[in-house]
Amino acid sequence: MTPAIFGCSGLRLTDDERAFFRDCDPAGYVLFGRNVESREQLRALTDELRGLHGRDQLLISIDQEGGRVARMKPPVWAAFPPGARFAELYEIAPASAIEAARANAEALALDLAEVGITVDYLPLLDVRQEGAHDVIGDRAFGSEPLRVAALGRAILDGLARGGVTGCVKHMPGHGRAMVDSHKDLPVVEASAEELESDLAPFRRLADAPIGMSAHIRYTAWDADNPATLSRKVIDEIIRGEIGFTGLLLSDDIDMEALSGTVPERSERAISAGCDVVLNCWAKMDDMVGIAERLPAMSDVVRARLDAALAVPQVADFTRRDELLAKRDSLLSLAEANA
Repeated sequence: MTPAIFGCSGLRLTDDERAFFRDCDPAGYVLFGRNVESREQLRALTDELRGLHGRDQLLISIDQEGGRVARMKPPVWAAFPPGARFAELYEIAPASAIEAARANAEALALDLAEVGITVDYLPLLDVRQEGAHDVIGDRAFGSEPLRVAALGRAILDGLARGGVTGCVKHMPGHGRAMVDSHKDLPVVEASAEELESDLAPFRRLADAPIGMSAHIRYTAWDADNPATLSRKVIDEIIRGEIGFTGLLLSDDIDMEALSGTVPERSERAISAGCDVVLNCWAKMDDMVGIAERLPAMSDVVRARLDAALAVPQVADFTRRDELLAKRDSLLSLAEANA
């Protein structure tokens, strides 16, 4: 198995994609708006991906956070609120905010499970910092680490109740970035002591099944390499200080924070300690290059992948409307106190 997650170019697989994916047997797939049209179409696409490999428990993933990050959109699917809405409710009613976040995540997971998606890149555990770039912004659960952790745990639990595996991101923390890592490499010059607050939510959720690295250079830990490409950050901070034992994915390896060709970046990420590289853009030359450069998935990584996908697929789709109503009722408490 190739330790990579690949994208698809359209609403259905091309002949070239079908042949390539069958041959290289990637760890899984990531879906975007270009792959989404209707429930029937999306279910057919995910069924075809499973059929290529004969694996019912296949990693088929998406960024469906809510707010401005949503690949499945109205009117076909419900709109979900950004993380900041739950942080606002937490200010006045922590228990209600946790329950609202859990109900929201379960309803979201039901939408995903219905069309065969097994992994959502949620929750963000990035601690929001004043003055930082808005690439995180209202996607975050706030600026207080324990609050971020509590809401993040609720999201993981809600997703699992809906039959979907969550992924904590962006390890070891994206909240201080002053530039968008999609466009440039953020450099964080905070001290190791200051960065303790960034690590805190990840420590509390170190048992999460999947985590995603940050394309950020933290000078306190590694002055030369971003976390995704840093053996020191992955070994000593993510696996060591945080204690994360799950499946570690890179953030999208095509982002402009990184240098070199996409296959070169992928090889460096795996060498640094990422378990799997995420490649989102379905560029066949890049995918072929990645498959040629990367070693076969190790037994240790395969065990982490299998464990991450061991969420019971027993979602109760009749609960969706009830869950959304519960979330909205709880969120209205914050609006009433605004």
